[in-house]
Amino acid sequence: MYKNLLKLRYAYQPSIKFTHVQPSTQYTPIKMTVREAINLAMDEELAHDPNVFLLGEEVGQYQGAYKVSKGLFQKYGGDRVIDTPITEAGFTGIAVGAALYGLKPIVEFMTWNFAMQAIDHIINSAAKAHYMSAGDQKASIVFRGINGATAYVAAQHSQCFASWYSNVPGLVVLAPFDCDDAKSLLKAAVRNPNPVVFLENEILYSESFELSAEARDPNYLAPIGKAKIMRQGDHVTIVAFSKMVQYSLAAAEQLFKEGINCEVINLRSLRPLDRETILESVKKTGRVVCVEEGWPQSGISAEITALIMEGGAFKYLDAPIQRVTGVEIPTPYAFNLEAMTFPKTEQIVDAVLNVLKGAR
Repeated sequence: MYKNLLKLRYAYQPSIKFTHVQPSTQYTPIKMTVREAINLAMDEELAHDPNVFLLGEEVGQYQGAYKVSKGLFQKYGGDRVIDTPITEAGFTGIAVGAALYGLKPIVEFMTWNFAMQAIDHIINSAAKAHYMSAGDQKASIVFRGINGATAYVAAQHSQCFASWYSNVPGLVVLAPFDCDDAKSLLKAAVRNPNPVVFLENEILYSESFELSAEARDPNYLAPIGKAKIMRQGDHVTIVAFSKMVQYSLAAAEQLFKEGINCEVINLRSLRPLDRETILESVKKTGRVVCVEEGWPQSGISAEITALIMEGGAFKYLDAPIQRVTGVEIPTPYAFNLEAMTFPKTEQIVDAVLNVLKGAR
């Protein structure tokens, strides 16, 4: 009975179809910023489907508050790239209604902190429509914007909502790291029949990465619900998402010089979670460090810890799981205090060393 209850816990996940696309040979990798990768994804999807449209504050004539939608208003016009008043509850409600009608809105929040004004539409309308209509009603809609810490914008603009939304059945929750993630996951989100929460990071917007030949293909969609192993290793598993992947890779590189080989998992999809990749890595390494910039209580790291305990990997652990999270306070405005609030490479290195010391 207990095993059946565990299965039931993960039973309801949005219906997601995995389509493998053979990588095209006509593309070569190019370097671009994450901002440009998101822009390219929206451009391709607006061109691909006339039912797709973008709306939000300053997304049109101003080219986006962070210039993510640059050029789209000029290319597609004001009917498909729509500037809205400063009313998240208003334009999100309109977008959810449009999705229920059969259109495919991309809703941009200037920050996910402002989406608090619209959370009723996201959770009580979009996320529950499919279930409450016995499968008759779908809401294909993407809610996207910056999530987590930025810089010097204080408590009301610097918090991570990953665990909030990944707690909700009916939502797909994605958190991209690099350009491949940003482009191919956003395209997959737009074409998905379920409501998708797409958690971007402002500090990553200006970071440059190589966009692979595979991700350059306009037909390529990243598989939702599949994590990506960024670095192979057999001593410790580091599990992270969004910007924390960058710090985790830097920590792994530093530790490699000391003879410690870390496996780094980029979750990418927070709901559904790639349980298999996490569990198989844990069985291989026997040690785990979970990294997130959100608060520790009820966080993504707490969920992963429970998954390892319940999913059959507990007996493979050689040491207690270590968590590296944001400090449990509202984000300070002062630069020196803010710098102490969120995980950095040094804390991840220390956590890995601690978990190795704790090995049996």
